[in-house]
Amino acid sequence: MRRQALAVFVLLTLMFSAGAASPANAADKVYRLGILAPGAGPVERMRRTTLPELARRGFAEGANLAIEARIGPREQLPALAHQIADAHPDAVIAVSAAAIRAMHQAAPATPIIGAFIGEDPIAAGFAQSLAHPGGTITGIVMLTPELDAKRLYLLHETVPNGRRIAALAVNAQRDDPNLSAVKEAAERVGIELVAFYGAQPEDYPPAFAAMRKSGADALEIISAPELYTDGSKLAALATETGLPTMCEWAEMARSGCLLGDGPDYSELQHRVADYVARIFRGASPGDLPMEGPTHFQFTVNLKTAKALGLTVPQSILARADEVIE
Repeated sequence: MRRQALAVFVLLTLMFSAGAASPANAADKVYRLGILAPGAGPVERMRRTTLPELARRGFAEGANLAIEARIGPREQLPALAHQIADAHPDAVIAVSAAAIRAMHQAAPATPIIGAFIGEDPIAAGFAQSLAHPGGTITGIVMLTPELDAKRLYLLHETVPNGRRIAALAVNAQRDDPNLSAVKEAAERVGIELVAFYGAQPEDYPPAFAAMRKSGADALEIISAPELYTDGSKLAALATETGLPTMCEWAEMARSGCLLGDGPDYSELQHRVADYVARIFRGASPGDLPMEGPTHFQFTVNLKTAKALGLTVPQSILARADEVIE
């Protein structure tokens, strides 16, 4: 696992460095953007969405933008944050609350854009208020416990006869707010929720074997950058195990999950780029309001439903923004 993580880190570092600006061909100022994340998937998507949007706003690799990206498991985030801090970035995009905390501790004065803040940022100490954060942290607020609870209801409506639903999370302590919200939602509709954990890919096969043994009728994958990164692998295991699965992003349904429901990711990444550009131009993060998602995408994968021998209710299909035939 450590060799795999190192390989991913080296690949992403080379990928970002290949386009980094050099003093010989840059504009008068080369802006340095740090990216800190616990999983490679969000950073790869950032490469496809946020960086092109930043270029459209006047900050492009090869011209006036250099990237310092660090990706690693959560226990390594503090050390990786210090590596980014040593590069003296003008701003840092931090994926997850853990990354935000690590980066803020490593560089308290550096502007941080949270992408995405999954917990209450005021209770977490990231902001004085959503409208006026007042410090060095701003960004997109996801409130993932509420979104995970909503996904449970959609999954139950899709598999109405299921009496036991599995939930896959990374860590019991860290993911407790999300699991508690999903468990409360399950209790409201009279079904049992059973939690399973997978912190790294080698944990997944035993977790799915345990789900099968438990008699689970369906699965919800809890919001987590690490689980998004391994989304296609988890979707394949879920299908092999015979579990209709709800995931946190529409893209994960395109990768094989039965259902994917979440904010419009491209829209959110464009807004992250807007935060970065405004900070590069002199805005204080404490004066930039924290924002939540405005548009959501609900995707149903009928190919996966066919593989599972499942008929998706018309009520679900009618609400889907995308149906994969």
